[in-house]
Amino acid sequence: MSNLGNRTSIRNYQPEDLAACRALWVELTEWHRQIYESPGIGGDDPGRSFDEHLERVGAERVWLATTGRDIVGMVGMIPGDSEVELEPIVVTEGSRGRGVGRQLAEHVIGQARAAGVRYVVTRPVARNGAALGFFRGLGFDALGQLELLLDLRPAAEQRWQPGAVIAGCELRI
Repeated sequence: MSNLGNRTSIRNYQPEDLAACRALWVELTEWHRQIYESPGIGGDDPGRSFDEHLERVGAERVWLATTGRDIVGMVGMIPGDSEVELEPIVVTEGSRGRGVGRQLAEHVIGQARAAGVRYVVTRPVARNGAALGFFRGLGFDALGQLELLLDLRPAAEQRWQPGAVIAGCELRI
């Protein structure tokens, strides 16, 4: 367990944290719905997606930021062969801007470093400029791959906006 100042600490996930973690997952999903103007992201019960994530990665790879008894953030680490993915990372709206997200991310980076992992990967959504800046501030600066989408819906239904130029290619986000 590591301390974040005098009030916030990082600890391992426990089964009794399920409802709070589902709520954090819902908060993250709502943010994605807002930035993409798409209320269908995450389906009708986005909190259940946390259950699937927990089953896939294991409780030992999920950590929580707590202030007193309150859970104010969550981070996970998805294992791979020579890399781990930092996913998800979410801090409650009322606790943002206090370094909680940084400490959660640094916890995963420390776990990966201690395990001898070669890379830590993160995949923020392209339109989330705040997340891109956050991860860049932590030292994430090597672009490993892109996911390109071909939107087959009529143009009037698409919600993309101009946003990025990579390797001379203009891309929508």
